[in-house]
Amino acid sequence: MASDSRTNSGHDQVNVARKMHTFVQPGERVFVLLSSGSLSCTQSIITLIQRDFDQGRGLAQAPSLYDAARIIGEQVRRVSDMDRDALERDDFKFNVNLVLGGQVRGEPPGLFIIYPQGNPLQASVDSPYLQIGETKYGRPILDRGIRFERTTLEEAAKYALLSLDSTMRSNVTVGPPVDLLAYEVDELEITRLRRFPAGDPDLIKIGTRWEQALRQAVGRLPQIRFRARRALEASQMPPAETIELVEPGSSEPTGAELQPQATPPSS
Repeated sequence: MASDSRTNSGHDQVNVARKMHTFVQPGERVFVLLSSGSLSCTQSIITLIQRDFDQGRGLAQAPSLYDAARIIGEQVRRVSDMDRDALERDDFKFNVNLVLGGQVRGEPPGLFIIYPQGNPLQASVDSPYLQIGETKYGRPILDRGIRFERTTLEEAAKYALLSLDSTMRSNVTVGPPVDLLAYEVDELEITRLRRFPAGDPDLIKIGTRWEQALRQAVGRLPQIRFRARRALEASQMPPAETIELVEPGSSEPTGAELQPQATPPSS
């Protein structure tokens, strides 16, 4: 589980707020909740969930992760009933998405996304990870890297950091501190948790080495060669072979092949 901490209420108001929340009864249950969307609405939802948990209700009694997702969904709908009408009168959407992961003793671990309507969706073999918030910049890394039952916990942590690093590079609304948490099956407590503040040397190292590795990988790809041809009449289509892919190290064409052929002199 990984999350950034940047929130904004316009172009000139950027704040930091934690988006990762934990609910733990050591040896009995572990729940990790990530939030995105309206900060005021998610804070209300987290407050209600935490209040019940501290009093031994709600998540403290959930018999499974699915039941926990349903309990959280009920609180989402509760806050929606309180705030949605007022928000929409001023043209604000009720925008809340949550990711729940964890385990109850005696049950398998799992991962759910909970939508603004309160309904949950579980991760599966075909969709082994879930994202919320600004997803498009970091998703390609996860799509190409995460493999069900083959990606180790350590590798998954690196993919999570790379996904957030790519998102932060392309979108200023996402930023540090970055919270990273890893949970191993049947631990039933949280032992692997770290916050990377802005300027953290390890977070910078991850981003820098990824950028270097990406450029090196591009250098090892087949080369794209542009072959210049004789100028064509306006009505003619250019030949497809003017762009070729050749393996690195292939012999280069002669200069004559790369230059437009001269028009023969008129007699």
